[in-house]
Amino acid sequence: MFTFTKAKKLIAAVAVSTAAIFTMTGCGGGDNAASDNKNNDSNKLRVGSTIDFAPFEFQDESQKDYQGFDMDLIRAIGKEMGKEVEISNIGFDGLIPALEAKNIDVIISGMTITEERKQKVAFSEPYYQSGLTMVVRSDETSIKTFGDLEGKRIAVQIGTTSATEAKKIPNAEVREFNTPADCFMELKTNGVDAVINDRPVNDYFIKKEAITGLMVLPDRLTAEEYGIAIAKNNTEVQQLINEGLKKLKENGEYDKIFAKWFGEENK
Repeated sequence: MFTFTKAKKLIAAVAVSTAAIFTMTGCGGGDNAASDNKNNDSNKLRVGSTIDFAPFEFQDESQKDYQGFDMDLIRAIGKEMGKEVEISNIGFDGLIPALEAKNIDVIISGMTITEERKQKVAFSEPYYQSGLTMVVRSDETSIKTFGDLEGKRIAVQIGTTSATEAKKIPNAEVREFNTPADCFMELKTNGVDAVINDRPVNDYFIKKEAITGLMVLPDRLTAEEYGIAIAKNNTEVQQLINEGLKKLKENGEYDKIFAKWFGEENK
């Protein structure tokens, strides 16, 4: 017997079926949209960088975009690749995890090519040669070379090769900070005896930022090469990055970018 209760159940079943049809139609539209987004993303180069490493990457309040040697270089490489460069500001110790999680495609952040990092990522051809120098207070007389840092208090940026090398100095007290600016402030307030960092960074902060009472010593601890990091299995992007970098060096654009930030052509 077809009761009122059965009629209500039938109506409910029809309603559910109709809703399912519309839901499936909606999903189809969503897949197309997702496909479109994926295609759009393929035209982007997602870059991770720690924007506190002048003159390589930093935020200039008068400029909309991030500034620095690395920023100009990766945008020029992206142009050679035919891709729109999208830069995310990520803490230095979070850059490789972000790359491994596929949240970004490459890292450019004054990152030294090391054997330890090669275990986790692949690198482009080197694009900059650097090295570690130290900064002390201008009235410092007991520290002239890296050998004089034994037993001293040293400030370094966390997660950098500066931190690795400083920890090798016998009896040194190594203090790690988030940014180079924090390291220099600690030095100025007598919290440490010296700062170890990459040569161009030390030079930039002392000269460009007009930090008084501090000086860079000429002694150089290491010779280092910077590279653009790529996921280990992403050989396609690695090849495109290397090809773009090679073209920029051949057509003179690399030298122009280098001269803009370091005042002379790359030697």
